[in-house]
Amino acid sequence: MFVINLNYIVALEKLDADMTDHVKYLHKYYQQNVFVASGRKVPRTGGIILAIAKSREEVDRIISEDPFYVHQLAEFSVTEFLTSQSHPDLKKLLTGSF
Repeated sequence: MFVINLNYIVALEKLDADMTDHVKYLHKYYQQNVFVASGRKVPRTGGIILAIAKSREEVDRIISEDPFYVHQLAEFSVTEFLTSQSHPDLKKLLTGSF
């Protein structure tokens, strides 16, 4: 699993101009069962995306499609972690057997 951390580097007004395309991008990867959860940080300085991917290279490729990345509106960092414990209801999602 990967935690994708976005930190906005432009004014929110500029960011909001690309929000519709960013949401379409998110939906694309939810439909492909890659993204698990996403949302804004509080305060609104960036966002977080939880992703299940085969490799860091796949995550980097996916990030490169994000309009916030393409238009240099946010900085991205990625943390990979191995789930050693989770809620029982998440087991199918985390193992890809849904």
